[in-house]
Amino acid sequence: MIDSGERGSSGKRKLFSLLCHGSIFLGSLLFTSAIPLVILILFDDPVIKETAKETLNYHFNIWLYGAISAGMIAFFTVLFFTIPLNFLIGGALGIFTLVPPIFGILATLNNPDQPYRYPFIWRIL
Repeated sequence: MIDSGERGSSGKRKLFSLLCHGSIFLGSLLFTSAIPLVILILFDDPVIKETAKETLNYHFNIWLYGAISAGMIAFFTVLFFTIPLNFLIGGALGIFTLVPPIFGILATLNNPDQPYRYPFIWRIL
């Protein structure tokens, strides 16, 4: 049987892990990355820290992929004036920005004691 201390820990893990994963849906770039950074600094729980690190790595990768796709869009627009290709690149980045955090939220809801690992990212932290 789980005592109340562990149950409270699991609820705290779920809440702050969901907050980390859901931060990508908040508007400003600096604000969205500040949430997992503050959680990483304030909490000692290993699952919460790992989730915050993974979410920060995801934010860094989104910024990198955004810069690369902006360069590609600018290049293709100047060189070929290909609007459909620009929508394809932007749409792919949009899907990659929104879908993995949803999977992270669902994985956290199913098992809050296991940190979710984002696919296709470079881990800096």
